[in-house]
Amino acid sequence: MTNFLKVSGFSLLMIGGFSAYSNFGIPQIKPAPPPVEEKLELGAMTMDQFIALGGKIYNEKGTCTLCHNAMGRAPMLDKIGSVAAENLKNPNYKGAAKTVEEYLHESLVKPSAFVVAGFGKAGSNDTESPMPDVSGGGIGLSEAEIAAVIAYLQDSSGSEVTVSIPAMPAAGAETSKAGATAPLKTPEEIIAKYTCGACHVVAGHAVGSQTGTLGPSLARIGATKSREYLRQAILDPDAVIAKGYAAGMMPRTYGEQLKAQELEMLVNYLAGLK
Repeated sequence: MTNFLKVSGFSLLMIGGFSAYSNFGIPQIKPAPPPVEEKLELGAMTMDQFIALGGKIYNEKGTCTLCHNAMGRAPMLDKIGSVAAENLKNPNYKGAAKTVEEYLHESLVKPSAFVVAGFGKAGSNDTESPMPDVSGGGIGLSEAEIAAVIAYLQDSSGSEVTVSIPAMPAAGAETSKAGATAPLKTPEEIIAKYTCGACHVVAGHAVGSQTGTLGPSLARIGATKSREYLRQAILDPDAVIAKGYAAGMMPRTYGEQLKAQELEMLVNYLAGLK
């Protein structure tokens, strides 16, 4: 009986010690909060403040520097004002813009209107851009934010800033629009809306093959990763960084943008890619 009590006491002591160490001895990993939506006080902004806002969006929410950098994933934009004027005259230009400002807007929301030679999607012969529409998907810039980015690009490239600061939207307009959005019905719709194929290889019988190379391949992700891992990778992409890739490459806003049923649908789809 004495030995039993000793063993029991030792076991409880070990369990208690392990529990205390797990909760207090090991540093707790807290995922970074999603970026806060920029509150645009457009009515009180000067043009300099509007340009500064555009620079912040360009470097943060817009994730523009992920590709437009010295690594050569996309063209540099330091001279985009003069380059845009030349591109408008290029015989391969397929857009409808007439001015540099219109061209820049078009490049952000319809990037395949003109693809700089050597920067097209693989196999497209420079007719299709790998860049997503910044007004949708995981970036989701508003028209005011797009205008701010255009003002920043014009200013930073030494060109005349022709953008006007947009008027404030009517109160509640954005809320009513967001509330009316119906859930997506298939994982293919989710992959298309959030342009997953712009950064990842996504292969499946229903989505065909999307061949982005900026992020890890998802073609057989379900063979090596659990549903829990996949869910975390979507909601908190910097929690575990895949070997060979850097933190901050994937938007951290999907937890706010995806409805619960859409998230689980996407996780189940990815888990089935084996």
